[in-house]
Amino acid sequence: MLHGAILHGHAQDKKQTATVETAVFGIQTGFSGLWVHGEFKLSNKFALRAETGLDLGTWENTYTNQKGLGFAPVISLEPRFYYNLNKRHNKGKRIDGNSGNFISLKTSYNSDLFFIGTNEDIHLETDFMVIPTWGIRRNLGKHFNYEAGFGIGYIHYREEYNINNKSDFTANLHARIGYKF
Repeated sequence: MLHGAILHGHAQDKKQTATVETAVFGIQTGFSGLWVHGEFKLSNKFALRAETGLDLGTWENTYTNQKGLGFAPVISLEPRFYYNLNKRHNKGKRIDGNSGNFISLKTSYNSDLFFIGTNEDIHLETDFMVIPTWGIRRNLGKHFNYEAGFGIGYIHYREEYNINNKSDFTANLHARIGYKF
């Protein structure tokens, strides 16, 4: 007598939902400054980046014909939407450290608190910027990463220095290399 059993099974490849990390801390440098940042998870694809650092700038005095370089403090808040995490994860690419493409709304305040540069007698104009930005971040090993982005937005100078009370367009072009703690 022959007895047999037939088992039917169905396997599903359940795809995991990729998500930004709960918190990422690091330091970055590029052709225009040095910054310390933290990114904090708001939802699976949204993070809030808080950053402080020194922006490199140029100055010119048309009366004395002097020119120079210097660093001024900057504080930024930037909500970021990482839109391709699932695609990267499903292709086996790294998403740790929030490695992916993002769209953000960078808001920055440049202060006249202090100035480090070629002439200490410089009076800086403080400004506030809001710049929609597209960017990427990729990992280089366990702790290093690079980031690049571009955007065009709005800049407004503080009224006490802004004689004509005008605002203008500005660009955010950044290329940075960083270390993730």
